[in-house]
Order: sequence, then structure tokens, then C-alpha cells
Amino acid sequence: MNRFWCEAALIEADGGPTVATGVRLETHDGRIAGITSGVNAAPGDPVLKGVVFPAAANAHSHAFHRILRGRTHDGRGDFWVWREQMYRSAGELTPEKYEKLATAVFAEMVVAGFSSVAEFHYVHHQPDGRPYAERHAMELALARAATAAGIRLTLLDTLYLAGGVKADGVAAPLSAEQVRFGDADAHRWLERLSSLRAEVSRAFPAEMVSVGAALHSVRGVPEQELKTVAEHLPADIPLHIHLSEQPAENDACQRAYGVTPAGLLARHGLLTRRLSAVHATHLTPEDIRLLGEAGSTVVMCPSTEADLADGIGPARALSDAGANIALGTDQHAVIDPWTEMRALEHGERLRSGQRGRFTPGELLAAATGGAAAAMATPVMPAALRTGAVCDLMAVAPDSVRTAGSQAQQFPFSATASDVTDVVINGEMVASNGSHLRLGEPGGLVTEALMNFS
Repeated sequence: MNRFWCEAALIEADGGPTVATGVRLETHDGRIAGITSGVNAAPGDPVLKGVVFPAAANAHSHAFHRILRGRTHDGRGDFWVWREQMYRSAGELTPEKYEKLATAVFAEMVVAGFSSVAEFHYVHHQPDGRPYAERHAMELALARAATAAGIRLTLLDTLYLAGGVKADGVAAPLSAEQVRFGDADAHRWLERLSSLRAEVSRAFPAEMVSVGAALHSVRGVPEQELKTVAEHLPADIPLHIHLSEQPAENDACQRAYGVTPAGLLARHGLLTRRLSAVHATHLTPEDIRLLGEAGSTVVMCPSTEADLADGIGPARALSDAGANIALGTDQHAVIDPWTEMRALEHGERLRSGQRGRFTPGELLAAATGGAAAAMATPVMPAALRTGAVCDLMAVAPDSVRTAGSQAQQFPFSATASDVTDVVINGEMVASNGSHLRLGEPGGLVTEALMNFS
């Protein structure tokens, strides 16, 4: 049994989440076993200063995209121009280089207040498409990186079969840059996924590293292969997909199949509670209804969607329709859960001309428990409660950003720079901007990036 004493903490109460002072947390096997408020610290209690919140969950990440931060802004263009730069970075990855880079990126997430991440992973093979001698070399590199950083990893092994879809529904072949992402077909991917799940379960604790599944997009997975996935994907793992990120994707899907991407998923029974639709930026009212009625999770990545000029997704309408909202950092233009919360609401204000589209509590829920259905590892709810995993972040209430703010309105004032301590699985892993095992993330990222052009 371990203990932490918090100066203040957001805890679950009968009337809803409330900020209590003098909170002692008792933990057992990485979970919160007891919560007592209004008490003094006992001798030997580790002290978490400031206000303690649930640690955040990053529901959508491409770790290698961190290479591109600050390197893609010296010209005009759109998502498709940026994508060519991203492919060049993907082409440089090896298992060794990726493990080092991902360790640094995951450490940056931990220091920022994230305790879990869903890694949307599709760089499976060698650049020419041949498997590595160790079949799961790239996947296991990511798992080792997460273990080194102490972050919970849902490794989303991604099906990526086509370079696009033509108007007659015929799939375009993968380009030379994409060939390392692909498998022969959905059956071959399912077999590889099964093998990976077995390997990961043998080598890593399930509460810290587990495997989920992803479809890259409807442009990357032809309709016939969607049928195979719908019929044979195991029912006990989460499923993610990039959905309607760009109008061009919607137009191609309409020409090929006569429906929107959401409509195509619905046609094959893939719109369910276990589905996480990433971005969902360009939706029709019918798409919103379908996602809401299915109770699917929609993962918004506001800083990335702004950086790539994707657009502003209809988050409020999706939530009102019944969809669950989660947040991700995607290409890591920013790694900061508080910034993503704020950007979600700011996007809604820009769309609607109204303030208060999401309450601070709803934003915090999107950054924490909103990702629960998207993850194969545990996620904290939006307030501390007994039985939950002990994943915490302490936030300074007196920085130049937070001074004067009500603690429950920190989504509108705090940033990752205000996170003072991070606890994952009942263990302190970061303090004052530094990872306790790995050191300062900026140095780790700098060193890792030296391996890339």
C-alpha cells in the first residue's frame, strides 16, 4: 500500500466533481484504494503540491510525426503537401531509430500530464515492403519505448492496403512511399494482428501495453476488405479509423461507393461503441446522426487540425447526438492536454459565435475518461475516485497562467508548463518538467532527431 498527500485534488463527490483540500490517496497495485480529504500529511507521505487532477489520455498519436514540428511552415500548401513531407520522414524510420524517437516523444507526453496513449501505427515493414527478420520489430520497438517512458500504450496496429480508391471502386495501389505500410490483404493483416497480440501479451503487462486495431481510412481500406474486417476482427479490442478528415476523401468515397465514409462504415456494421472515429471534421448531418446513435467515440485533435488546415469539426453537434468526445495530439504540433481542451472549445466558439459550448468539466472529461472506449489500457475518469487507476497530474495554481483561476476552470488557463508532478500506475514518473528516469524531454527529443534529415 502506497500513499500520496495532495494539497488539493479534484475528487468525485455526491454532487459531482469537487476540489477538496488535504487529500490523502491510498493506492494498491496501481489503483486508488482510498480517498480521505481534510487531513494533514503524515510523516513519509509523498506530497503533491498544487491541485491534483486525473492524468490525461492521448487518444490519437503518430509518434514519428514529432519529426515535423517546426519544419513544415516555410511555404504554402495544404494537408496533401504536408503529407509528402511526412512520407519522407516515415521512409527514414528503422526499429532502432523509432524506439529512440518514440521514447523521447512518450517522455514528452508524460511530463505534459498524459498517462496513456493510443498510438496509430502503420509503419510495419522495411521501406521496400519486405517484413523485418523479427516480424514485429517496429511494433515491439514502440512497446519498449512506452515501457521506458512509463506511459500506458494502446498499440493500434493499422490496416493500410490502398493508395486511394477510384471512381469505379477499384483500389489504387500503394505508392512507393506507402508500400512499407501495407499487408497483402485484410486476412493477412488479421493473422499478423493476432500474432502481435500474442507476442505483446507475453512480453508486457496488459495494464501498461496492449494491442488495438485501426483502419487507416476508407481511402486506404477498400470496401471488400472492410467486409472482411467486420466479419473477423475480434470483438474484444478497440477499433480506430481516420474519418472524413478532408473533403477530398468524402468526394472519392461518394464517387466510388455512393455514400460518405461514415455511411460506408455503417453499411458494414462497423459503426459501434468500440469504434473511434478520428478527426470527423467534414460530416453531413446524417453522418453526425449515425455516429451519435452508434455511441461511437470521436477523437478530436484540435491543434493538429488547425496546423494542417483541416477545418473545425462539429464537436458539440456530435456530443449532443450521443457520440463520445476524446482528444488526441496526432502529429504533435503541440503535446499539451490543457491546450487541446481549450482549442476544442475555441473551435466551437469560432464555428458558432457563442461562448460556453463545452463546460470546463466536459473538456476535462474529453481529455480523460472520454478516451476510455478508445483504449485497451485503463484510463482515469474525469475526477479521482476509488477503484480507478492511480494516474495523476498535479498543476500549479499560482503560475502566471493559472494565478487567480478557479481550479475547475484550469482548462481555460493552464498549460503543460504548469504540470508539476505526474504519477502513473501509483508511481511518480515526472516532476518539475523532467522525467525521473529519462531526464529532460527536450534533450531526449533533440538527440533522437539527430538521426533524421
